[in-house]
Amino acid sequence: LPDVIQGQSLMTCLIMLTWQKLAPLALLIQVSPEMNSMLIISMGTLSLLVGGWGGLNQPHMRKIMAFSSIAHLGWMIIVVPYLPNLTQLNLLVYLLMTLSLFLTVMTLQTTTMNKMASSWMKNFPLFSTTTIILMSLGGLPPMSGFLPKWMILEELVKQNMTPLAVLAIALTLLTLFFYLRLSYITSLTTSPSPLTSKLMWRL
Repeated sequence: LPDVIQGQSLMTCLIMLTWQKLAPLALLIQVSPEMNSMLIISMGTLSLLVGGWGGLNQPHMRKIMAFSSIAHLGWMIIVVPYLPNLTQLNLLVYLLMTLSLFLTVMTLQTTTMNKMASSWMKNFPLFSTTTIILMSLGGLPPMSGFLPKWMILEELVKQNMTPLAVLAIALTLLTLFFYLRLSYITSLTTSPSPLTSKLMWRL
């Protein structure tokens, strides 16, 4: 999936990472009572691992979003056997955040970290919004992306699945790392040009 996403336009990527999730998740929610819950949880945990590990050291926004999509799918899957409504809430929040990010990226015309680092000069308010969305996708509190994860962890603990909750937190740190790295590279490592700019906070 990440290699396929990399070769597509931003609008196609948006459709593949959002719209195409609806049917599989709806089917999974319907058949989950008849499936082995441990199998579903194992699939979700594997998605968290692949999404977090694969996103490390990726310079392209499309691939980062693809691996992030895999990781978010893991969060949705692991709670399906216990509280499907929470999966739907997580999906809704993910769709809103992903849509917001792609709209800002398409407006700024940035697809790599290097382009992101210089895009603040094009539209600074929109660039600042992009940074906030990135941290929200990473699940950094108190952003909106943190709330569904917190509710899922709470439900796992209620179901006596504390080890799974701890493992999910550990794997999510990988996702949070590459989102924070992206936010840092794009916000704090490039000085204004020219240096007479009023935005001297980046120096």
